[in-house]
Amino acid sequence: MEIKPTYIGTMLSLATVAFGLIAAGAWNKFIGDLIAVFFRPGNSVIAEFLYAIGVSVLAIVIVKNLGKLAERESFFGSKMDR
Repeated sequence: MEIKPTYIGTMLSLATVAFGLIAAGAWNKFIGDLIAVFFRPGNSVIAEFLYAIGVSVLAIVIVKNLGKLAERESFFGSKMDR
């Protein structure tokens, strides 16, 4: 039985996303527990707000840098095709 490359690519993508979600959940729990060490239990709203801001800033920086990398790679790729 022959396995089509598109099937393998789809399975690879699904497995990558699944493990990414598991890793994200583990990091989320770790960061939540770390914040609990530095803030008293009554300040959980403030801690969650600071956590949300930190994660948002980190996401913006990562997405921006990935966009720059994608532009640079597509630029070099188009120059090499000539």
